[in-house]
This record gives sequence, structure tokens and C-alpha cells, in this order.
Amino acid sequence: MKKFLALAALLLAAAVHAQEPQMNLPRVKLTAGMHVIDAQVAATNEQRMTGLMHRREMPQHEGMLFVFEYPSQQCFWMKNTLLPLSVAFVDDAGTIVNIDEMQPQTLDSHCSAKPVRYVLEMNKGWFAKKGIQAGTKLGGPIFR
Repeated sequence: MKKFLALAALLLAAAVHAQEPQMNLPRVKLTAGMHVIDAQVAATNEQRMTGLMHRREMPQHEGMLFVFEYPSQQCFWMKNTLLPLSVAFVDDAGTIVNIDEMQPQTLDSHCSAKPVRYVLEMNKGWFAKKGIQAGTKLGGPIFR
């Protein structure tokens, strides 16, 4: 019985932890024209799978940059994601390939138009409000 209770407590703790947003990932400064982005970097499978899930708010100048090992078609969805987001699919050189708008807590796929290595999520409408579109080149140490 003690083993069962210990296992149940461990599983409950893991479930509670899984519901917490990622807030302490490494960060990188990116630029989009004159705009500066403070991006958390999701570089491991676990970090990418969790992404911005369970976040209730995000400052306007912040986002999350997903980094993959090599370029491929990337598709994102919004399972357990509470914030409406805009997603930019970015090639190795930092050029935005395409941008899409995503609704919270949906399973709709939002995919890159061609293979990319980076994906940048920002608050919904951020790219449009700043006049940033496909073809815009992002700057930052990660693209050098």
C-alpha cells in the first residue's frame, strides 16, 4: 500500500508539473527591422513539445523561438495553449518563409510553406502590427 501511495504521489506531482508553463528557458535577442524580440529558446524535444502551453500571458516584446536540428517542414498546433499566437516559419538565414495566425486550444495544423529550421511564436497579430511579412529577414546571433 505504501508503494502504491508513493507511486500515486509521484504521478500526481508529474501531472501538476506538466501543467506549468516553461518560463526559464535560455533567451536570445532577435531583431525584426527596428523591433527587438526577447525570445525564449526551445531547443530540445521536450521544450519544443511543451512550447508556450499553459501560459496565460506574454509581454508584447517576448516570444518563443523553436530550434530544430535540420530544416524540414514544421507543423504546429495549439493543444493546451491558452494564448492566441502568430507563428513565423524561418529559414536558416533568418528569412521568414510564411506567417500564420493560430487560435488557442485547437488542433488545427499550421505548417511551413517549405523546409525551415526555426519557428518563432509571438502574440497574435504581432507581425502584422509591425508590418513584418514573408521575406522579412530576422537578425540575431542564432542566424549567423
